Amino acid sequence: MHEVLRNLGASARVLDLGCDEGSFPACGTRALTVRVDREVPGTHDGLFVQADAAGLPFADGSFAAVIANHSLEHFEDWHAVLREIGRVVGRNGALFVSVPDASTLTDRIYRWLGKGGGHVNRFTRPEEVVTAVERETGLRHRGTRPLWSSLSFLNRKRAPRPLPLRLWLVGGGFERVLRAYVRLSRRVDRLFGTHYGRYGWAFYFGNLPEPIDTTGWVNVCVRCGSGFPPHSLPGLGNYDCPVCGTRNPLVSA
Repeated sequence: MHEVLRNLGASARVLDLGCDEGSFPACGTRALTVRVDREVPGTHDGLFVQADAAGLPFADGSFAAVIANHSLEHFEDWHAVLREIGRVVGRNGALFVSVPDASTLTDRIYRWLGKGGGHVNRFTRPEEVVTAVERETGLRHRGTRPLWSSLSFLNRKRAPRPLPLRLWLVGGGFERVLRAYVRLSRRVDRLFGTHYGRYGWAFYFGNLPEPIDTTGWVNVCVRCGSGFPPHSLPGLGNYDCPVCGTRNPLVSA
């Protein structure tokens, strides 16, 4: 999403839609960040508005960009939400959308562990998302990036207390187990063309002043879930996450 955020001016507004506490730090863009969710989170930065995504309380063309980061799978009427996005984003605006692939191992574990995890929509083909977004918003598709997983949502250092009993059936959330998953899944996918390490897709629409990197970032932190392009990570064999400092295996696609 940073390809969108870093190109927004100080006079612009960006809508972080269905974001809970926030999909990105407000300091990550010069634009005014407006966060919207149906439930009020405990903490947040930027301006927060409690609203239904299918009926946004904003004027037409209010935003230079909209970020829908892993939120479409939670909206009961996601087509209505897309129409609202198309209404509130400006004519020359940009849209970032990311969704999980419901056919992947990662999403199946997430749904099983969280008893659905709040996912009411199942996306299994990127073409389905692109077609719907273009039709409902009028924004042209500019690029798609595959998303990779580290199963960071299993990390016991982030899990609620007491630890869910189901967590023990998938390795207990220990970081050494998650690091082993990252190494093994990338190797198996590379050798056999499988998708055990994949999670979903990130889509870019509308006016984007820079080209989109459509290669998958296979290095994903086992604690914070941040992904990084290979050329940005120093070291051999391992790297320390630039965001949270956690030790991770350095892998290739």
